[in-house]
Amino acid sequence: MPTQRLRLAIRGRVQGVGFRPFIWRTAQAAGLSGFVHNTGEGVTIELQGSSSQLDAFQLHLQQDLPPLAQIDSMQQSLLDPLPDEDGFEIRSSSGSTTQARLPADSATCPACLDELFDPANRRYRYPFINCTDCGPRYTVTHRLPYDRANTSMLPFLLCPTCRSEYQGPHSRRFHAEPTACPDCGPQLQLTDRFGVPLNGDPLHGAWQILQMGRSIAMKGLGGFHLVCDATNPEAVARLRQLKHRPGKPLAVMALNVESVRAFCEVSPQEAAWLQRPERPIVLLQKKPEADQRMPDIAPGIAAIGVMLPYTPLQWLLFHEALGRPQGQQWREHACEQSWVMTSANLSGEPIVTSNQEARERLNKVADVFLLHNRNIVTRCDDSVLALQDAQPLFYRRARGFVPDPLPLAEGGPDVLALGAYLKTTATVLRGNEAFVSQHVGDLDHPLSCEALEHTAQHLLDLTGVNPQAIACDLQPDSFSSQLAQQWSRQLGIPLLPVQHHHAHLAAVIAEHGLQGPTLGLALDGYGLGKNGGAWGGELMMLEGASCERMGHITPLPLPGGDKAAREPWRMAVGLWHRLAGALPLPPQLSDRPGLPILLRQLETGLNCPDTTSMGRWFDAIAGLAGICPEQSFESEAAQKLEALATPCAPLAGGWQVSSTNLLDLSPLARQLLQLHDPLAIASLWHATLAHALADWAARASSTTGIQQLVLAGGCCANRQLLQGLLPLLRDAGLQVYTAHALPPNDGGLSLGQAWVARQRLLQGTAQSALS
Repeated sequence: MPTQRLRLAIRGRVQGVGFRPFIWRTAQAAGLSGFVHNTGEGVTIELQGSSSQLDAFQLHLQQDLPPLAQIDSMQQSLLDPLPDEDGFEIRSSSGSTTQARLPADSATCPACLDELFDPANRRYRYPFINCTDCGPRYTVTHRLPYDRANTSMLPFLLCPTCRSEYQGPHSRRFHAEPTACPDCGPQLQLTDRFGVPLNGDPLHGAWQILQMGRSIAMKGLGGFHLVCDATNPEAVARLRQLKHRPGKPLAVMALNVESVRAFCEVSPQEAAWLQRPERPIVLLQKKPEADQRMPDIAPGIAAIGVMLPYTPLQWLLFHEALGRPQGQQWREHACEQSWVMTSANLSGEPIVTSNQEARERLNKVADVFLLHNRNIVTRCDDSVLALQDAQPLFYRRARGFVPDPLPLAEGGPDVLALGAYLKTTATVLRGNEAFVSQHVGDLDHPLSCEALEHTAQHLLDLTGVNPQAIACDLQPDSFSSQLAQQWSRQLGIPLLPVQHHHAHLAAVIAEHGLQGPTLGLALDGYGLGKNGGAWGGELMMLEGASCERMGHITPLPLPGGDKAAREPWRMAVGLWHRLAGALPLPPQLSDRPGLPILLRQLETGLNCPDTTSMGRWFDAIAGLAGICPEQSFESEAAQKLEALATPCAPLAGGWQVSSTNLLDLSPLARQLLQLHDPLAIASLWHATLAHALADWAARASSTTGIQQLVLAGGCCANRQLLQGLLPLLRDAGLQVYTAHALPPNDGGLSLGQAWVARQRLLQGTAQSALS
């Protein structure tokens, strides 16, 4: 058969994931000559052989990719065959890194786990085992290209055996940049809180501390975890007290899915997500025995955040707790041991990453420190999600998913966006890709502000982008907006503020690549409105760069301003004062300290601005139910209200929609003020609100003729609400879109800001071309 030569230019996740050795092995097996090498845009392959050989190669390319590889695009071109080409080779990388992509961190693969627990293997019980199919990537890399010299593995010179694996295309560790072994790689160390090394095996010493009901600070991939025995109430209570985290749910790590089934309901889809290479924390419905087994893990909340081990060190901790069992079968058996595995930080601070920082900031929380000498380059917390209609519902997107880009329907100018105040992220738009950073957190601490600045700069460096504009929230006094103003001046590029809820809805539009006019329901806690008001329950119409506020929900007073958001009983009194008519103040509110002052404040209107926030409505109803008079963490009241709710019929006539698109919830509020059972209040609230919102959106669709509807904002993380609302919207003929790839809360806000900013730039370019 005649010889042909084919060039393939491939983009996607094809560097640092074993793609080149896979190509080398596949080409060798097919009897092809040619070469493969990394380029600044991805991977280029040239193949020479018969058409049947080339067909066989392409079939394997489609069906047998390495676990972490992903092909986004592939361009093919025929070349003239080369005479006397001998064999297939892997060539050195070439070109700049303009389109290269850095892989995300990935959980330890089955092949490495088999080696980890094989006494005959030279990496037996080595806590830093990895290969091209697993291990750290993003969190150890300073810059591209993704070479060992650009990672925190640079100080660890490969021993002869590891170097042979690293240089051999037949090896699973060919160019696995973080590869190492006990002879040449990082090492564990156990110290006390003053940094003094403790004698003996570090893992065994850490296990002994945990058995005593104490806690350890354990260094992970993107930061430290605080660890204690999740089944020991005294240990959990002590950790809560020392960490200043009185009520917020704590994440739990279990050995495997069978272990999780002992205390949580686990669907097949949830089991699959628990075991994915990204290893997110998955929110799972509690079983009745969960609170007896782990009474202080998620008090008053219906779900527990659960994850499975994803680093060798975490696997080894279970191995140690089980008495170092022989063989591999123990990994599949149910295990009663579970750990609290919570981010190592004090309240309001970012997660700790360095050994020195850990000792300085955690020495009053952790009893010992399980450390190692491989530096964490990039701070990256655990990702958190739940499943809604078998689709992911992110609460926090970070480790395992970042820095993988989101595809966009169209390209355009490169843009940087810096989020808002809560759950901050940064986004870089490059061509038709959106790079959304890991969760940075709330900007109420100087260290978090520093973390945002470092994260945004690191994202620009990794993508090679020089932004043409910078976007931020409309709120001018938040740190993210101030940083955007500063960088705008320094770089000499436009600053484009974007209204908060416009950005929320635009993030969903960008994710799904929607075109044309779209309706939006922004169901949120707070965002500065274009009129200077506190918005959060808005009906909007969007197209391109424009966003029109069509309507809003019934305003409520905010007695005390921000204080009302922290104390739901205040919101409940404000609701009663505004909407109750002649109804008496409910008894659960009548004996609150400070009530007389609050009532005078409501009468005079002093420091009582109005808000249309859906989140504050949830707070008011929770305060009315008496389940959360004061919040110890954001959205505690809403989460506890959601946990109480059960399906029920909506209140007939519980809402009205005016000709000006005001969604009036006062009939529902007056009914709830007459109930005394918290469960009845929570259930009727959720059921009626779902029908009210569906009616509101359906009327707007009928009026405008627009059938596309996007939902976004923090309240769209309420699965009880979504479970009732989404079917009603679809039954009304609406095409409904929600966030899947990013959180619906402020964690997705920077994508919406960047997308709107790009639309404004494109619109400006089009207008100047016409003038």
